[in-house]
Order: sequence, then structure tokens, then C-alpha cells
Amino acid sequence: MVTLADARRVIAAAEQKAIELGQPMNIAVADGGGNLVSHVRMDGAWIGSIDISINKAYTSRAFDIATKDLAEHSQSGGQFFGIHASNGGRIMIFAGGIPLHRDGQVVGAIGVSGGSGEQDHAVAAAGAAVF
Repeated sequence: MVTLADARRVIAAAEQKAIELGQPMNIAVADGGGNLVSHVRMDGAWIGSIDISINKAYTSRAFDIATKDLAEHSQSGGQFFGIHASNGGRIMIFAGGIPLHRDGQVVGAIGVSGGSGEQDHAVAAAGAAVF
């Protein structure tokens, strides 16, 4: 289970990393069902990235994989090619989504959007690290 307190702690750590990078971000935390628990849009973060961050968290939980890794397998010729068109188009196949683990089980995910793929993944990793 991912509580609101958990989500706030994960978001705070992710926000700190985004500040260090100088890149405002949208940061979403989803529960075990892929449902949004909390979301923050930092001042100046793109409004177009709100939905993307939420969907990165959903994707990461839906498939229990970092979206960065899913992206590698979803390219033309890959085993998951075309997966981005599933689930009503909610599947994000670029970096920024990371599953949240507790006691060896995936119980939620963080999704980050607003910078480069490398920045999004780094901010998500910072949030996931405190979970």
C-alpha cells in the first residue's frame, strides 16, 4: 500500500532532485492499482507533462518495470513493439517511471515528466530511493 504520507515523502525527495537539476517537473505517485495518490506540478513545469507524469506512474505499475527499460523493448522489432497503443493510449515508453517496492513486492510507482529522459529518470529515482 502507498499512503498519502508515503507519496508526499517520495514527491519531496523527487522535488529536491529536480531543484538540484534546475528543471521544474511534474511528479506523480500511484498506488498498487495504478491509481493516482498524489501529484505535484512544480512552478514553471509544463502543463503538457501533467498527464504524462501520471501515465508514466501508471505504466510503471501496470507492467512493474521502469519506463526507461520498457522503452528499450518497445522499439521496432522489439518484443513489446506497439505496446504504447494499448490501455487506451496511457502507456508511456520513455524514461521517468519507476516501480515502488516494499518487502520485495511492487506496491506503486512514481512518474516524472518535464525534462529530458535522463533528468526525468534521475528525479524519479531520487523519489523511489526514499520509499
